[in-house]
Amino acid sequence: MNRPTALIADDEEGMRQQLRSRLQDAWPALDIVAEAANGIEAVALAGQHQPDIVFLDIRMPGLSGIEAARMLFNRCHLVFVTAYDQYAIEAFEQGALDYLLKPVGGERLKTTCARLQSLIGQQPSNIERQLSQLLSHHSKPAAKQEYLRWIQAVVGANLRMISTREVLFFQADEKYTRVQTEQSEVLIRKTLKELADELDPNEFWRIHRSTLVRVDAIEEVTRDLRGRQMVRVRNHPELLEVSRGHTHLFQQM
Repeated sequence: MNRPTALIADDEEGMRQQLRSRLQDAWPALDIVAEAANGIEAVALAGQHQPDIVFLDIRMPGLSGIEAARMLFNRCHLVFVTAYDQYAIEAFEQGALDYLLKPVGGERLKTTCARLQSLIGQQPSNIERQLSQLLSHHSKPAAKQEYLRWIQAVVGANLRMISTREVLFFQADEKYTRVQTEQSEVLIRKTLKELADELDPNEFWRIHRSTLVRVDAIEEVTRDLRGRQMVRVRNHPELLEVSRGHTHLFQQM
């Protein structure tokens, strides 16, 4: 009997790796045949590999996960992967759409894997109506967003509250995110992508896939001997690299 196959689509490489690892633990027989970094790649790779299951991040460039799902729902079983979003979760729970919450793991993943195992070999459900409703919901003008103002960090046995105004930069550090202030640094479990979605983009710029920096903390931008742009923030000795994809933020350099 052929092993069941799956495709993972998420624009964050770290999230793809995390989901792959968790799926290997929860469902060792599942074969991850491809990974996509955006919705367009997901549709193309699904056509190439014909997976039984596609795990789709909702927010992706090119095509969103919902838009990609409308092109795939009759060919494979779909699971959406999303950060906590109350109206989206309500929409999923009212219909035939399956979902996983980030960070993926725990009993929800086991339940989803068990459900998918029972569906392998069956024709995928016709969820066009639910997808249309979900897409319509996501297309509505968003209410004014309330941006994250406080970071909660567990330090020993204590919970520390850090104002985002104190933060110089955030940096991905394996399974954690480093929060750097002028006085100290702490590690939190929230991913950099989640922070990027929750922070005011006018206050924090993404200068690298692993770094978010507070704009008004930037003291100067220089170039090193290799020609890379490097950011120096106030009252901190570390230089932060600007990746090529983000050099447009400092066009005068």
